[in-house]
Amino acid sequence: MKYSLIFPIYNETENIEVLYKRVKKVMDGLRKDYELIFVNDGSDDSTLSHLLVLHQKDKKVKIINFSRNFGHQVAVSAGLRFAKGENVAILDSDLQDPPEILPKFFSKLHEGYDAVYAIRKERKENFLKKFAYSSFYRFLRSIANIDIPLDSGDFCVMSRRIVEVINTLPERNRFVRGLRSWVGFKQTGLEYERDARLGGHSKYNLRRLFKLAFDGIFSFSYVPLQAMFYLGLVSLILSILGSIGAVYLRFFTTAYNRVPGFATTVILIMFVGGLMLFSVGIMGEYIRRIYDEIKQRPQFIIDSMVGFEE
Repeated sequence: MKYSLIFPIYNETENIEVLYKRVKKVMDGLRKDYELIFVNDGSDDSTLSHLLVLHQKDKKVKIINFSRNFGHQVAVSAGLRFAKGENVAILDSDLQDPPEILPKFFSKLHEGYDAVYAIRKERKENFLKKFAYSSFYRFLRSIANIDIPLDSGDFCVMSRRIVEVINTLPERNRFVRGLRSWVGFKQTGLEYERDARLGGHSKYNLRRLFKLAFDGIFSFSYVPLQAMFYLGLVSLILSILGSIGAVYLRFFTTAYNRVPGFATTVILIMFVGGLMLFSVGIMGEYIRRIYDEIKQRPQFIIDSMVGFEE
């Protein structure tokens, strides 16, 4: 098997047929054996039935059907686990990642790179969303303990050996683009213009976007924990200085009795209380991930598989 293409898919009935036709045209032109792995992430529309129809007319179409929705990053991880190709590509199923540029990526991979990731030169989305994505990637890169490329998502092609290394990583809160950077090897990026979604609507709502962002931040950075220490240190210093000032005013000046204390007390309580809650929240995010790891639950549960009989 020369090429494996992985498509995490969730409620994409409108896009499946067009996606298949465009991908098939590109891959047939490469004249090498390939497989198309669709990971159905618990879709509750007719996505699965459409995929089964595609499999009936083309055995290169393979289906991993989850028992429920486990999330985009887990679906990508499942595809990587079952992919057999020497070169493996990850694409979204909404056709924002144009399959027509795959030959260019594979060509770069054949030059000796182990991973070629896509860099989004332009996104056809609203200003607020583009600003949020851009700010997040720059913030993550500034605090991460590894070099995560700017404006690069999961769209990429990888060699067999880098896929096998990623498959050995057991963590359950997956941030695949971070894991791809973490494993190292020889990697490079290629720019492309990210298309608008063909049909339907994005499944990454605000809650899912925040989860993805938190997985990236708390999986690849200790800066939040370090920031808690420095904030606590600053708070301690301010408290000491405030105590010295209060003692001085009380015993060495006559101004103490003229200083109203209610507002100051409330402000200090709110500041310290807010700082403590913020710190506990950050600790909670790390502890939650530790808790997920020690439970040792599987990352996903497969309801059925089609096309993997061998």
